[in-house]
Amino acid sequence: MSRDPCEEFLKVAPQFKLGELVTEQPHPDTTNLSLLAREHLPEAIASLKAVDGKALAQLHGYAGKIAQMGSDIQTVLRRGNRVFLCGCGATGRLSIALEVFCREGMLGEALRNRVIGFMAGGDAALIKSIENFEDRPSFGKRQLLELGFSEEDLLIGITEGGETPYVIGATEAAAKYSNYNPWFLYCNPDDQLIRLVERSASILNNNGIGKLNLHVGPMALSGSTRMQASTVQMAAVGCALIHGPDREKILSGLIRLGEFWDGLEIAPLADFTALEARIYRDNAYVLYQTESCGVTVLTDTTERSPTFSLSPFENNLLPGDSPSLSYLTLPQTHDSASAWRKLLKRSPRCLEWPETAAFTGENFFYGFNLDSDCEERRRQKTGSPNHHRFTIESTDEGIRWNLGSTAWDIATGPVGILEKNLILKMLLNIHSTLVMGKLGRFESNLMTYVKPSNFKLIDRGIRYVRLLARHRNIEPPGYREVARRLFEVSETMGPEDPIVLKVLERL
Repeated sequence: MSRDPCEEFLKVAPQFKLGELVTEQPHPDTTNLSLLAREHLPEAIASLKAVDGKALAQLHGYAGKIAQMGSDIQTVLRRGNRVFLCGCGATGRLSIALEVFCREGMLGEALRNRVIGFMAGGDAALIKSIENFEDRPSFGKRQLLELGFSEEDLLIGITEGGETPYVIGATEAAAKYSNYNPWFLYCNPDDQLIRLVERSASILNNNGIGKLNLHVGPMALSGSTRMQASTVQMAAVGCALIHGPDREKILSGLIRLGEFWDGLEIAPLADFTALEARIYRDNAYVLYQTESCGVTVLTDTTERSPTFSLSPFENNLLPGDSPSLSYLTLPQTHDSASAWRKLLKRSPRCLEWPETAAFTGENFFYGFNLDSDCEERRRQKTGSPNHHRFTIESTDEGIRWNLGSTAWDIATGPVGILEKNLILKMLLNIHSTLVMGKLGRFESNLMTYVKPSNFKLIDRGIRYVRLLARHRNIEPPGYREVARRLFEVSETMGPEDPIVLKVLERL
């Protein structure tokens, strides 16, 4: 008897109906974001910048709790042991990014190898989302232990919503295996999570796990936790790593970052956003290029695919892959291995599990080749000479952007590695979101192109169909019927079709 994937989902759907969570709610300040992106780009930029500023300001109230986590981190590092950072999707990428920053000197030479970042699916998931991994708590435990996590190490589990099974699995395992209580970071109110999500209630009621709730409100693009949630979590963990238990240094650092962001003039961003959107409308491509900001640029460009149902970075081992709109190159590297070592500041950590190695193993990972020949391979792949180089580099004065004849020197002054990358992250998040807005990839502030690649995102797609129906004065069908239609439509969809709108049309 063949399995019905819709029925399989509906059996577990109550565990993934997350629409009431704050991080899933539409932000009241960005309800006209799609219109502004198309017709009033400077206003759209200002709107997103303001949401980021409010999120950073709310971090000040968490300085004391961040210092508590920092105290545990400092104890473990001083005793010669390691701190592990774990996440899925955006939080997994920020975990790996923080490890890279440490290897670049954020904590000094003596500690450069003592922070280990990992994510659901291993390093291969850094560049291409891997479906279903985050729904498996056993995978979190398995990866943690295979990395050599010991009783003298500390784990910090990071999940935007507070309900990701993979991170919960890893964190609960760490609580059993380590002498140090792990920390669990999330961005939704405790009472919501305890009431709505059984697995969240279990971990939040576990006295052997430290909790850090960084609730900063809804995301600027509904549910897009790659934006404000991952920004405040990166800032919090980064400050804890740098300043340990010193609450005053943590607070002053967060205040300086917020004040700098509020005062930063980012109007020049509009020229880059309009230009990149025009390049894609003209059926051309963008090749991001960097020598110094690899992990931050890669994170933003990779996360565009699941957020907006774009073709992900193509793999050279799969000639049938559709080309992505953009790609990344580190032009001073000569092969895939050297490019990845330069970006990660270490050898890759890939999963050679028999059941997943085809898409998580090292051989597959190296098929994403970012070396100096990337542009020529892309030209052959696309059959198009129209690849526009977008260069982003760190400078002594700040960050420099170049796309065609458009240039922008972003003066950050003498800030640290963490602060500079947070600024770049927020700028890229605003830029890429509004590029997609100009291309019609969301409506109002809802992700109409969300890719339903796991249970959480399937639920999100169903909710958005019903919400948009109400916006159009249509009484929406019940949850079960919309779910059935979503699964039917997904079987015939192209990789870049707007599933929410397709289901709405079908209904």
